[in-house]
Amino acid sequence: MADGPALLRADTVEVRHHGHAILRGVSLDARAGRVLALLGPSGAGKTSLFRVLVGEERPARGRVLFEARDVTREPLWRRARRGVGYLPQGPSVLFDLTVEENLATYAAIVGRPRRELAELAARFELGAHFGKRAGELSGGERRRLELARALCARPRVLVCDEPFSGVDPAGSERLARLLRALAIEDGVAVVLADHHVVESLAIADEVALMLDGVIEMRGTPEEFQRHPAAQGRYLGHWRETLPPA
Repeated sequence: MADGPALLRADTVEVRHHGHAILRGVSLDARAGRVLALLGPSGAGKTSLFRVLVGEERPARGRVLFEARDVTREPLWRRARRGVGYLPQGPSVLFDLTVEENLATYAAIVGRPRRELAELAARFELGAHFGKRAGELSGGERRRLELARALCARPRVLVCDEPFSGVDPAGSERLARLLRALAIEDGVAVVLADHHVVESLAIADEVALMLDGVIEMRGTPEEFQRHPAAQGRYLGHWRETLPPA
């Protein structure tokens, strides 16, 4: 697959908490029509990088660029209007509202017509649950609702933190297929971080390995599996479940 244009870029980003370096000069870009998986152990700095990319946290040094425009000082809501979507790690559905009402609440904020919501729900395989309360959905269904809600704003980039967390294997497979379709069919730049390595590698065009606040390597899923740092410090027990590199 040919490289699409770089839509969202971290340029030598540094983050410090209480004097401790969390990110140390990280550079990374998300490209249109491609899925980038950011993998690494807990505490490597993945969520911190995502918070910087979407505007929840300002870096100590470095820049964030969206379509070559410096957005480092812009908050999350302004970046969202520009086209940076975010699927956060924790649950964010409104449990007492129906699927339709969850989508309508966000659609009203971003200006998406309510008449389009049934079609959006169907795309994310929630058409049969349109009138059901979000609290009655399974973990996978709630995650697809969060994804559909994020797509209300028609983002050009979608940053997903632990999208497969709390989702059963069948639900993870469906969610992975939908994320892949967003890149291929809609040209969205998808960036995800997750500890579900098999699902992440299955849909990724590229993989970046983060260790101790730096990008240790970036390459294809096959190159990632063969890389000494990935094998020595991260993959561990997952090796037996991965396809041959």
